[in-house]
Amino acid sequence: MPPEAAEKLDAFFAAFAGGAEPLLLVDYDGTLASFRVNRFVARPWAGVRELLKLIQDQKKTRIAVITGRPAAEIAPLLGVDPPLEVWGLHGAERLLPDGRRELSLAPPATQAKLEELKQQLRRDALGGLFEDKANGAVMHWRGHARHRQALIEQRTRALFEPLAKLEGLDLLEFEAGLELRAGRDKGGAVEAILAETRAGDKPPGPVAYLGDDLTDEAAFRVVNALEGAHLSVLVRRALRETEAGVWLRPPEELREFLGRWLEVGSTNR
Repeated sequence: MPPEAAEKLDAFFAAFAGGAEPLLLVDYDGTLASFRVNRFVARPWAGVRELLKLIQDQKKTRIAVITGRPAAEIAPLLGVDPPLEVWGLHGAERLLPDGRRELSLAPPATQAKLEELKQQLRRDALGGLFEDKANGAVMHWRGHARHRQALIEQRTRALFEPLAKLEGLDLLEFEAGLELRAGRDKGGAVEAILAETRAGDKPPGPVAYLGDDLTDEAAFRVVNALEGAHLSVLVRRALRETEAGVWLRPPEELREFLGRWLEVGSTNR
């Protein structure tokens, strides 16, 4: 790890001595678990579940998962009990540990157009993997040959881009896929969590966001703008251009980070 990154980590964890509740925000796929073409077998890297559970059991950290998946998919895969707070669909959906669910949708007329698109993609997925979400339509081309990926992307953009001009819909690009969607993004989810924290009785504590994909950049920007102790972390085997302040290679450096979080939590009362 470069000395500059080590210094940022040291400064961040030193802020735990203030006693305020820290906030640990994490993406799932690519961050806590490796990518799988079949997303339903994407389990956390060895040791990650156990470390998160130990941090949860300390009852000193607020933990939330912010993911592009539907929120209900996380608990069975992550296996942390009681389940963590999850912001799904890139932030448009919120699933609380007690089972309460909130969901943002497009205006009715736009939602109807979106449903027409999804019906079309159920019949013909353009050669890719169509994912039907409550607030959007997603096309994946991971795992295909490069020329095939380019063809699927071209076909998808031809369908998605005109609809993205409708009220309440946006295009979201991610690695090996494109999503037409409604609702807040991951940056908006972080802002909503921070607003709740600021409204509470306790002062806000250190904030960290861990993510890997292009969709996590919005969350990195929100965290980077904070005045208090904060850390934006790119968790990825290969470095890419990013606004994250620190780069960690999974799973080893991710486990080291969570282990350090656990250790600092045990020494600060």
